[in-house]
Amino acid sequence: MTMSTTGVSARTGGAAHTGTRVPSTAVRHQPEPDSSSSAAKALALLSCFSPHHPAMGVSEIARRAQLPKSTAHRLLAVLVDWEMVTKRGTEYSPGARLTELAALTAQPDSQDLRRIALPHLLDLYEMTHETVNLCVLVGNDVRYVDQIHGHQAVSSPACVGARLPAANTAVGKALLAFSGDEVVARASDRLRPATSSSVASPTQLARELAAIRHTGIAYDRQETKPGLTCVAAPIRSWSGGVVAALSISGPVHRFRPADAAPAIRAVAASVAKLTQEARWQRHLPR
Repeated sequence: MTMSTTGVSARTGGAAHTGTRVPSTAVRHQPEPDSSSSAAKALALLSCFSPHHPAMGVSEIARRAQLPKSTAHRLLAVLVDWEMVTKRGTEYSPGARLTELAALTAQPDSQDLRRIALPHLLDLYEMTHETVNLCVLVGNDVRYVDQIHGHQAVSSPACVGARLPAANTAVGKALLAFSGDEVVARASDRLRPATSSSVASPTQLARELAAIRHTGIAYDRQETKPGLTCVAAPIRSWSGGVVAALSISGPVHRFRPADAAPAIRAVAASVAKLTQEARWQRHLPR
């Protein structure tokens, strides 16, 4: 069986851009701070949130930040517009964009991730001779960072650089299961089923994510494309979050995802350990 890697292989030293989203000023005008004082006040507002105080009203936030309520209200509106803060009812809490930025502190960069994961992707391919993927979460989508497949690979919308709705894919659900509440809520609000088998409701997604947290394994049962099935496992961070996910996909007539579940769970754990060690080594004094 001949195998090939698509995109720029980790062995060539290339790295795909992760495509982290930033607010588009071309679509809507974003208010800009009028001075460094405004930036400091906005940071003071964000610093009010903590595990013990994850959601608060404007009066409490203003009191903690020692700012006038009118100033806090104005700056919170800007932070909501940038998705750094979310407003639900009368309470504010950390937003999806802030969660994404926080997650970066636990993540290896794309080149490191591909370099570390590639030998393990090859191992999974040798075990199964099916398509193996490495993915990261970008907003509500999964982005395919690397992929290995053979000549018998079936046509799929998943390829290096592609972005697919996270809730439709095994890798996406593996990533969402260990992401913050705001990230999950946003994905639940914007479901885009691709087939009749895709997750179609927030309740269904919540049920699947709960099962994934329990087993550490996610499945795609013809949810991305009819005739294609997949199994995935998250690559966990040192803090308990998730930095990426691995998956194996193949046609339903020859690939049994449940049979590959133990192997992909073990491989994902090995990659997680290596990425955590790489992150620690980068912070050692030179």
